[in-house]
Amino acid sequence: MIYVPYCAILAAFLLIYIPRQVVSAEMKKQEGGYNNNEPRVQQARLEGLGRRAMGAHNNAFEAFAPFAAGVLAAMQRSPQRTVIVATCIAFVVARTIYMVAYLADRANLRSGMWGLGMLAIATLMTLAIIG
Repeated sequence: MIYVPYCAILAAFLLIYIPRQVVSAEMKKQEGGYNNNEPRVQQARLEGLGRRAMGAHNNAFEAFAPFAAGVLAAMQRSPQRTVIVATCIAFVVARTIYMVAYLADRANLRSGMWGLGMLAIATLMTLAIIG
């Protein structure tokens, strides 16, 4: 059970790159195919699924650092391992649903899962503070 929080960090890292695969596939569909010379210019022109996948990719980057820091700090400072494990699992589940909801254009579900993910991060940081 002690390894679960570290596996959750790995899972959160992988969740950054799953939507990026969708971005690449959508870029390949554009006129001229994938533009490796100026991919960011091409990404800015994406619409629909490609644009949503880019948003999911970027947001996963934004959530990763606070989550990883929260996990490491909580593991260092808090003896409440069961709570840490449950919170890490909740974060990964929420972020997985978040990604799927973003790709499926389900804004309300996406926003709710974003909130749960942020609550998980706040919980981990609080556990680190209170010990």
